[in-house]
Amino acid sequence: MAFRLLCRSAAIGAAAVGGAGLLHDTHTATMQGTGTVSDYITFSIPPRESTRLPDPETNSVHHPVSVLDAIGNTPLIEIKSLSKATGCRVLGKAEWMNPGGSVKDRPALYLVEHAEKTGALRPGGTIVEGTGGNTGIGLAMIAAAKGYKCIFTHPSSIAAEKVNTMNMLGAETIACEGVPITNPAHYFHVAQRIAKERPNHVCVGQFESIASAQAHYETTGPEIWVQTGGNIDAFCCAAGTGGTMGGVSRYLKDMNPACIVHLVDPPGSALFGAVQTTVKHQTTVGTPTVVAGTPLLLLDKPDGSSICEGIGIDRKTRNFSAALDHHAIDDAQLVTNDEVVDMAYHLLREDGIFVGPSAALNVVGAYKLAQQVGPGHTVVTILCDGGDRYKSKLYNAAWLDERGLSPKPFLRATGTSSAKSGYFSGIMAALFGAN
Repeated sequence: MAFRLLCRSAAIGAAAVGGAGLLHDTHTATMQGTGTVSDYITFSIPPRESTRLPDPETNSVHHPVSVLDAIGNTPLIEIKSLSKATGCRVLGKAEWMNPGGSVKDRPALYLVEHAEKTGALRPGGTIVEGTGGNTGIGLAMIAAAKGYKCIFTHPSSIAAEKVNTMNMLGAETIACEGVPITNPAHYFHVAQRIAKERPNHVCVGQFESIASAQAHYETTGPEIWVQTGGNIDAFCCAAGTGGTMGGVSRYLKDMNPACIVHLVDPPGSALFGAVQTTVKHQTTVGTPTVVAGTPLLLLDKPDGSSICEGIGIDRKTRNFSAALDHHAIDDAQLVTNDEVVDMAYHLLREDGIFVGPSAALNVVGAYKLAQQVGPGHTVVTILCDGGDRYKSKLYNAAWLDERGLSPKPFLRATGTSSAKSGYFSGIMAALFGAN
């Protein structure tokens, strides 16, 4: 059964977004009997003639709206210190300003409404999902607003602030050991198993449901296009589920095929290699594997580990394939943990922007991409969430010290790695009373 996910808010004409064709991918569900939304549908998202964009007659600036209608239409912020350093306009989509505090509010809403429209999620039902935290928070917020229960499995290593927020919103959370995706004890498989074994429990499928990419094709991409007046030369972001990259890259390439798109990847992720192989050798990647009854496309995982949560994985999801296998990603770049820490504190000190580690990683990518394209261009990235969720980790002196990390000035006029005197202790004391 094909399904059409309808626009949630007042439509504006296709002319307002240049009349671009919308995401149109078809995937036949193969995850039979897993209790996921994939069991109930064939993914077929046909073109529409409207999209959800800021509109003075309908947006929350001029009229009261529900918490769900407040999702999206976030500001596009210039990161002035990096614009000055590169000669480009370096812009970040302020996704921490969504009501659930992250970019994941967008796909969370689409996933739930998708499940409702297909009949997979019924009144009194329970939403089950494996999450790195932000999708869980978005789903818990939506579940509370719509009257559903929710159960989330998550890696035991994620920030306590995220787990606490999911719990406060009424979710049951289950911490899972950090094991490879090929292990049935992985949090992804645990969620699948719960949904399969319990009646009226449904995995909404953030990794494999193409509704994740559609959320960004219909909202994030058009918003960026309108906010830049169509003057965008390059875009970059990291990928976990691949929804943001899958949707935004496809939209921007549809609007302007010359727009450069880069994946930004952390240490230990297999996606950098997947992009390099696909782009340079014009071949598809991924080894088909079935784990706990679930088909996966596994990738070769390199050594390394990342301090970022929810991004950088060792398999190719349907959402990421929506970009990679449709030539919407031009290249990839690696960003180190040190660069993430340096940029997070740079944004605090130099721009007054307080973000989480994946957002800092994206900004490093935008800075490098701006250097590559040269002065006079516009580069956009995603500021995934705010720093409040990482006070126990990225913004905790002891946590950083345990990992041999400490913030240093990101822009070094001398080219050395020595930190400013008191840089770390000063900002920590100012923010959290720490030394």
